[in-house]
Amino acid sequence: MKTHYGIYGGQYVAETLMAPLRELEAAYEAAKKDVAFAREFKGILHDYVGRESPITYAKRLSEHLGGAMILLKREDLNHTGAHKVNNTIGQALLARRMGKKRLIAETGAGMHGVATATVAALFGMPCEVYMGAIDVERQAPNVERMKMLGATVHAVPEGSATLKDAMNEALRDWVTNCADTFYVIGTVAGPAPYPEMVRDFQSVIGVEARRQCLEKYGRLPDEAIACVGGGSNAMGLFAGFLDDPEVKLVGVEAGGKGVASGEHAASINGGRLGVLHGAKTMLLQTDDGNILDTYSVSAGLDYPGVGPEHCHLHDIGRAEYTVIDDDEAIAAFDAHCRFEGIIPALESSHALAEAIKRAPKLGRDKILLVNLSGRGDKDMENVMRYKASSANSSQV
Repeated sequence: MKTHYGIYGGQYVAETLMAPLRELEAAYEAAKKDVAFAREFKGILHDYVGRESPITYAKRLSEHLGGAMILLKREDLNHTGAHKVNNTIGQALLARRMGKKRLIAETGAGMHGVATATVAALFGMPCEVYMGAIDVERQAPNVERMKMLGATVHAVPEGSATLKDAMNEALRDWVTNCADTFYVIGTVAGPAPYPEMVRDFQSVIGVEARRQCLEKYGRLPDEAIACVGGGSNAMGLFAGFLDDPEVKLVGVEAGGKGVASGEHAASINGGRLGVLHGAKTMLLQTDDGNILDTYSVSAGLDYPGVGPEHCHLHDIGRAEYTVIDDDEAIAAFDAHCRFEGIIPALESSHALAEAIKRAPKLGRDKILLVNLSGRGDKDMENVMRYKASSANSSQV
């Protein structure tokens, strides 16, 4: 079991959670060796989620930019509209294997909450989702989807009322009810074994993309680009290329109003070493170790920490981590809609913005593979509010 990535990771939790984590470790180790578990996981991904997701050449956008070819790994085409469902199916199968009767989850943009509610309905399990009160307001369509699927949604008003605080409440619930409850963490953060487990369930993204690039283009991409909040979609993509040093791995953090402004969610580029939600990682904190409030136009990237494996990949130079601000993400959102007829999630728009920056500087023989981690239906109202606010500001 992988508990650390360099100096990062570990299990910095209350003593009451050590026994549940040990139980989870043992169950996951056994499941990884079970051919029947793998077969069922793969079968549900195929028959229910609709995998495998294709890679799509963003032809008009690429030609407009005049440089590298941009390919999209289409996780937006999954059932529920994002990559999150890959992981929730794996964890729900593990919960059933362990005899757990109830699922809980945290969510930011709501896609992990929707995916958890979806598998809970599929497996006939009660589900409760914790979501920051601010995110409940700005991601109202996903709140209604969760409720329609039978989940109870708890709005968390404490702290910054975003993803960090939702995760705090979910952990409190798990401490109290661990005998019959399985906590479905949505990203590659938290105490071991969650970072490894979530990465493994999401690795289907990178494994597929690697094979698809070879089959369709006869070569690997030059760069694999994905947005990073906690970092599950990025680790899922990177997992397929970690052993291919010729493929540059690029993680894109949320720059909000700019790292210098202090209003951002760029934990690697603007944070420091600390402990958050049971793991040692890079996070946004004060000199006294208090967690800072984060900001991003994208609710799913609005998290003050990042998965420990990302921190390690940064330290050893295997992956590069850049920053895209709100204006750049919104511009990429618009460009992708108008050139490709695909409405991307605001999270994914950060990765697209990075590709848009890089493509014109590269030759037409280069390939940039972007993980389109989700669709943007959930973000339409948020985008309109942002544009209205920006227009009003420019008139002042």
